[in-house]
Amino acid sequence: MRGRTSISIPEFCLILLIGPSGSGKSTFARKHFKETEIVSSDTCRALLADDETDQSVTKDAFELVEFIAEKRLTARRLTVIDATNVKPEDRARFVALARKYHALPVALAFFIDEKICRARNQQRENRSFGSHVVRNHLKAMKRGFKGLQKREGVRNVHVFDTPEEMDALAAIERMPLWPDKRSESGPFDIIGDIHGCAGELESLLEELGYTIARDGEPGLRSYEVTPPEGRRAIFVGDLVDRGPRSPDVLRLVKGMVEAGTAFCVIGNHENKLVRKLNGRNVQLTHGLAETVEQFEAQPEGFAEEMRVWLDGLISHYVFDEGKLVVAHAGLSEDMHNRASGKVRSFAMYGDTTGEIDEFGLPVRADWAANYRGRAKVVYGHTPTPEAEWVNGTICIDTGCVFGGKLTALRWPEQEIVDVPAEQVWCEPVKPLVKVATAADPTAIRLDDVLGKRSIETGTNGLVTISEAHSAGALETMSRFAVDPRWLIYLPPTMSPVETCQKEGWLERPEEAFDFYRSRGVDAVVCEEKHMGSRAVAVICRDEDAAETHFKSSSRTGVIYTRTGRPFFSAEQERQVTARMRDAITKAGWWDKFDASWFCLDMEILPWSTKAQSLIEHQYARVGSAGLLGLIAAQSVLEKALERGVDLSGEAKANAERLEAIKGFGDAYRQYVWPVEGLDDLKIAPFHILASDGHVHTDKPHSWHMETLAELANQNDPLLMSTRWRSVDLSDASACEAAAQWWDDMTAKGGEGMVVKPSTFIARGKKGLIQPAVKVRGKEYLRIIYGPDYDAPAHLERLRERGLGRKRSLALREFSLGLEALDRFTQHAPLARVHECVFGVLALETEPVDPRL
Repeated sequence: MRGRTSISIPEFCLILLIGPSGSGKSTFARKHFKETEIVSSDTCRALLADDETDQSVTKDAFELVEFIAEKRLTARRLTVIDATNVKPEDRARFVALARKYHALPVALAFFIDEKICRARNQQRENRSFGSHVVRNHLKAMKRGFKGLQKREGVRNVHVFDTPEEMDALAAIERMPLWPDKRSESGPFDIIGDIHGCAGELESLLEELGYTIARDGEPGLRSYEVTPPEGRRAIFVGDLVDRGPRSPDVLRLVKGMVEAGTAFCVIGNHENKLVRKLNGRNVQLTHGLAETVEQFEAQPEGFAEEMRVWLDGLISHYVFDEGKLVVAHAGLSEDMHNRASGKVRSFAMYGDTTGEIDEFGLPVRADWAANYRGRAKVVYGHTPTPEAEWVNGTICIDTGCVFGGKLTALRWPEQEIVDVPAEQVWCEPVKPLVKVATAADPTAIRLDDVLGKRSIETGTNGLVTISEAHSAGALETMSRFAVDPRWLIYLPPTMSPVETCQKEGWLERPEEAFDFYRSRGVDAVVCEEKHMGSRAVAVICRDEDAAETHFKSSSRTGVIYTRTGRPFFSAEQERQVTARMRDAITKAGWWDKFDASWFCLDMEILPWSTKAQSLIEHQYARVGSAGLLGLIAAQSVLEKALERGVDLSGEAKANAERLEAIKGFGDAYRQYVWPVEGLDDLKIAPFHILASDGHVHTDKPHSWHMETLAELANQNDPLLMSTRWRSVDLSDASACEAAAQWWDDMTAKGGEGMVVKPSTFIARGKKGLIQPAVKVRGKEYLRIIYGPDYDAPAHLERLRERGLGRKRSLALREFSLGLEALDRFTQHAPLARVHECVFGVLALETEPVDPRL
């Protein structure tokens, strides 16, 4: 071993330092590992007793070592156990821990001469124990070392016999695990279980754009496959058995893998074939007999060549920075990019219960039903009629050998491409069944939403939800929200414009233009702000689309409020969604967008549809009481004036307040009208938020407004378009015209307008820019701030309102809403979608002035 300058270890493993006291293992560890990677028994003793040599706390100290190691392994962190570890029973707990978390155990053993160890200990004040201690350490170490690899299962062992060997080691290289292909981002074509169907494989590859040069007769063919530029294939295993040409499939796939144009994981059928080729006694069932017979017709050396290649296939791969995992039978999140016998078994066979069903097949636990991982998992193994996403997982074994089809998933596009089977090559033992959905898709687990959370968003980094705010949102989500399967988005709050300093005004468009101009925005869109109730609509083309995307066939659409509650009764909702679906169909959107569902952001008018109680019990009563009181006061003041009492000032002030209260009543009455049925409603959509596989934030707001106008043109009085205009902020006349448009609109009773950057998501030097600000009309603001808010004294006070908290809230809710949609369209587990939706609801409990 002398002369080594480097050794290699897995980049994720549990390292056991083995050696007597004084062997230098702690110094060695500090040289080659991070301080945070080392879990030392001495340090844990010191933490518990302020003395690293206090043997009275040894039991507790090792429990602490084990606890820290377990937390690190859970998080997939390399961990070094710095203790003597000289006895098998000392190591057993840590080897078991490594197996539990699928980390490879590694041993670094230091057989340093007893005299050297004793001399070192004598130089250390805290090591005043007898020489027999080191002698006993070395004896125990030598006794148990022979069984380290075979009996204990620590196969990666490095031995150092002298201090010179330890000093000579310059580096410990950390090698990625075999499954670790995170640096490979694709694009990929992931191909499901082939089972010897070589003809269908050739057809599918050609459908995907691969060029195939064939030589020889079927069954004895050789191939040269050229992929489309930049693309590679990934095979999910089960290449053989049952079908007519397993050798051809093996030659084609092996050739692609060796040419660097494909990856392949091992399936359970390959594993059984390898055992057969290794001379093991296996039953020739489930199609293996056909494969063995086909092998007998192959040239000499073919079977050995395939035995060696198949035996080298690994359990699973992790691609694209950890976003994609491919395993034959799937893989639970705690096994991703880890290595153990259990990982390999799960990847080949799935999560089996040990039971056998009535067809003689293993009973498999539905691991995908409760999957909550961040990575998408693509697998096969269990034939299903259609490839469908479940909680961020997808089974692409669509039973080609049983007469179904051979399926590929394109990554990162997440598009399905398939070809039909040429014929039924093998009758299935049991019917193909649909992959199960989540165990209870309407359930919300407390640990998914409660407690302090830091949610990573694509638009605004981490958004933190406090524990108190999470608790405040729980009741609304659990008791009042719509069926959670449909709850894929909640809209954000919106900040008002900067306060206007112009006499008599609190808000004006010029401040909005200045706000965006100062942040580097060149153009904005101004949209009429409807005085209605914010709502979200999710509309599916038909029941099949609802079942596929929302796992719900009892309804084909839903409309809910900005707090996730149903907007209409069940029957009203059915009617409204049917009319919206009809308009979408007439507008040709299903084909135009290649979509089967849409999520729309909209306003439903009149305001009184949802706010009738608020109007009756607050606004109307304030207006009536104020009007009656001021009229009575005016009468008294007029009589006093007639008697010569000088109350002219009071009379003038009262008259102004009377006009203000009349204006207050006129303001809210404009947004109220009788609603006898759906024909009395108006729906004004203003965002096409998402559809199949797409969040439409990549389009400018002008596209949204122009496209949505198509719905209003389908002759359904329920749907209306929103007036809007684009404004070049460098054009003074355009800004002036937009401000005048706002003046005219608000003078006629309009609420105001919303000003947005022309792009859906805008960024400046300081990061994400407000997605929208509202500019409310002078009369409308009486409803918000009170009848006489525009009196000079009141205006002066209102101009001191702080917008910082409201704007921060708007940005965070905006980011969470878009993150929820992105996760849903990318087939993330519903729990991860709800994390964001619940986050928006939780943020709404933050204390912010509701008048803003």
